[in-house]
Amino acid sequence: MNNMEHEIYCAGCGVEIQAEDPKHVGYAPPQALEKETIICQRCFRIRHYNEASTVTLGDDDFVRILNSIGDTKSLVVQVVDIFDFNGSWLRGLHRFVGNNPILLVGNKVDLLPKNVNRNRLVNWMRKSAADLGLKPVDVILVSAHKGEGVDRLVAAMNEHRRGRDIHVVGVTNVGKSSLINRLLKQFGESELDITTSQFPGTTLDVIEIPLDERSSLYDTPGIVNRDQILHLVAPSELKLLLPDKQLKPKTYQLNDKQTLFIGGLARIDFVKGEHQPFVFYISNQLNIHRTKLEKADELYEKHLGTLLSPPGKEMAENMPKLDRFTFKVPAGNQDIVISGLGWIALHGSGANVEVRVPKGVAVSIRPSLI
Repeated sequence: MNNMEHEIYCAGCGVEIQAEDPKHVGYAPPQALEKETIICQRCFRIRHYNEASTVTLGDDDFVRILNSIGDTKSLVVQVVDIFDFNGSWLRGLHRFVGNNPILLVGNKVDLLPKNVNRNRLVNWMRKSAADLGLKPVDVILVSAHKGEGVDRLVAAMNEHRRGRDIHVVGVTNVGKSSLINRLLKQFGESELDITTSQFPGTTLDVIEIPLDERSSLYDTPGIVNRDQILHLVAPSELKLLLPDKQLKPKTYQLNDKQTLFIGGLARIDFVKGEHQPFVFYISNQLNIHRTKLEKADELYEKHLGTLLSPPGKEMAENMPKLDRFTFKVPAGNQDIVISGLGWIALHGSGANVEVRVPKGVAVSIRPSLI
């Protein structure tokens, strides 16, 4: 693709650099090739102009990368988003990585309310991972944004890698590259700055970071989990869905036959049950609208894209049809989870609840995280 004597790779996303075709992935203008640290034009625009890019890897590429990890002897670090644990789970990872140990890292712990018991959260993650078929060698809570837990993560990585390589894996938007940048800056490797953004698929190929003469840390591309609602909004609206500050739970005391809309992205119908609280753990920037169940259809039809937004008007016209999920929520502490959006906690005497989300978005129920 280019006439350069030696292959050069973007320090931001890992893609091979070429200087011939500005429309093709990996392009960098000739003058950029003279710099000590070279990044592609796409990474430059993400960093300096916060411009989205539609370039992503295909499923076959992800499978190839994961399978290649199984052929190595290394420590695998799976990063999940605490805010979206279910939506950010990398399905079937244990089948790809062979006998390599897996260290589970919960990022964005700073988003949770301060009263969350960290030990209980670690135990919850460990049990949830086991239910999903994974038995990690350890569970670490971190905040890539604030640096919390990074020291403990480094200690755990050194303990479990035993001189071997490290592969960091996860779906898009869990903060893998931000976490690696935090590790590098905290321990003096500031010359490498991996491109990070709110847009899915920022890293396009594996990025190798030497740890010593015999081993390296590898940042792999974020794998797209298509059942997350994030992929149905415009790039400019992603910041509304992805929280960047500590969550402020919103509590609604409901009688049955009432409906709550999360913008125009999700609808929660309290069909039957005793008066009880519904506690929403979603981005602080999202609006919730209450109405009677009998008026919910009309409200959605008339106000999707305006009062009920996101999505905005343009995206609303292309919204998939809403799928309906029916849950008989048992008494006690339960969460209804909407992939990529957050969760609704019920702590009452049980309820019949219907949740409607755009077709393809996953909804599930779990024991309460908080």
